[in-house]
Amino acid sequence: MSAELFVDVTPNELTIALLENKRLAELRKEQSDVQFAVGDIYLGKVKKIMPGLNAAFVDVGYEKDAFLHYLDLGPQIRTLQKYVSMASAKKGVIALHKLKPENDINKNGTISEVLSAGQEVLVQVAKEPISTKGPRLTSEISIAGRNLILIPFSDRVSVSQKIAQAEERSRLKRLLLSIKPKNYGVIVRTVAEGKRVAELDKELRTLVKRWEEAAPRIKETKAPGLVMGEIGRTTAFLRDLFNPSFQSIYVNNQSVYKEMKDYVELIAPGRERIVRYHDGALPIFDQFGIEKQIKASFGKTVSFRSGAYLIIEHTEALHVIDVNSGNRSKSASSQEGNALDVNLAAADEIARQLRLRDMGGIIVVDFIDMQDPEHRQKVFDRMREAMDSDRTKHNILPLSKFGLMQITRQRVRPEMHIDTAETCPSCLGSGVVAPSILLTDKIEQAIRFAVQKHKNKKTTLWVHPYLYAYLKKGFPSTVLKWRWRFGFGLRVLPSDSLSFLEFKITDDKNQKIDLV
Repeated sequence: MSAELFVDVTPNELTIALLENKRLAELRKEQSDVQFAVGDIYLGKVKKIMPGLNAAFVDVGYEKDAFLHYLDLGPQIRTLQKYVSMASAKKGVIALHKLKPENDINKNGTISEVLSAGQEVLVQVAKEPISTKGPRLTSEISIAGRNLILIPFSDRVSVSQKIAQAEERSRLKRLLLSIKPKNYGVIVRTVAEGKRVAELDKELRTLVKRWEEAAPRIKETKAPGLVMGEIGRTTAFLRDLFNPSFQSIYVNNQSVYKEMKDYVELIAPGRERIVRYHDGALPIFDQFGIEKQIKASFGKTVSFRSGAYLIIEHTEALHVIDVNSGNRSKSASSQEGNALDVNLAAADEIARQLRLRDMGGIIVVDFIDMQDPEHRQKVFDRMREAMDSDRTKHNILPLSKFGLMQITRQRVRPEMHIDTAETCPSCLGSGVVAPSILLTDKIEQAIRFAVQKHKNKKTTLWVHPYLYAYLKKGFPSTVLKWRWRFGFGLRVLPSDSLSFLEFKITDDKNQKIDLV
């Protein structure tokens, strides 16, 4: 399997697309000023204790109070509170390995035994704000690296269950127990399999240093406030995803390009050449055909093979996926065989859609009915196999006698939703048809407004590829006439992200010009 990563950086948004064997596998969109991302550590203030929920609501600066359950406090919460108190005092922070740990809390205890309203508490975002809910928090602080996850205030060493060989698991555990500092726990990640002690020791020291550099900020921070943010979004994505199958990484921003190149050089010396800077005239997603894949992969209906398709519906409680054979022309020898063929292909596409849309919670899949128990088992096995590459925690149940499969998938951030429906090219959504022959006049007026009113010497007009072909047709073309009239700083470029008769104008900094 070959993998490629594409990073599109705009003034307001960061978009990351992962392609596996040239097919879109994951898509991540984030606003440039995003806050409360998974992994961020805050000094919060307890607002309310809820004994009935055995939880507390904590103010971390979000518009709604964040949720902290008793089971998410972590066994070492008293040691953490002691450390925060000492760090907030005038004498400052002491080294964690010198701290005498407190007794662990009772796992069957109550939240009021540990926290009280008005108290300051160090917390980490475990789930981003979703829908009407605030962030979900944990006090079991962790700092993720490429091979290891550092857990301050713990002394345990755990090894990923995905490392199958007992001998290797034992080696890694002994190794980490011998090199980790006191009062620090470690989780060994799957990618650490086969790694040497020098590499793991270097990363462990780096993670400990990150914590020690962040600890003094506890004293400087007034609750609620950010103590330590997750590393750069692109770097974090690369940290969790990077493997030998990566063939290339394309970035259209110089600072992010340098950041990613330096990180690849750190985790895979000699492979930093796969990071490439894209400075073409066309947007990076248009240049590599990713925009077309996004349009085809999102939406209520998704086609996947020989006319078969999925219907994906979303509700507040769960997601429902219906498998349909459609107008399949290729048929197996029997109806049962045809149903099996469609269901097996659907399992692959459903696994891809769950990753792509980052769907979480409960997912119910209505497969085409099959009578043979062996066929139902084959579909179950195919689904488990297809979701092996999904890093998010999930659980899959076998098909019921009604042909329904239940899947749970951990939800840590809002689901990816992209509206693929386009505005009607005739009425532009108004319900009234305007003469489309006047479109070029409308665009010309917009260009005149941008050039003359905004004094933009370099202006770019973005249009749908079909409209672009029409404007470039003939000699002199409409584009050439506009350039003669408004100056040769005007560029006209196609964009797959626009609907048929939609257009936009940007300045020399790629900022959209408001035409109102």
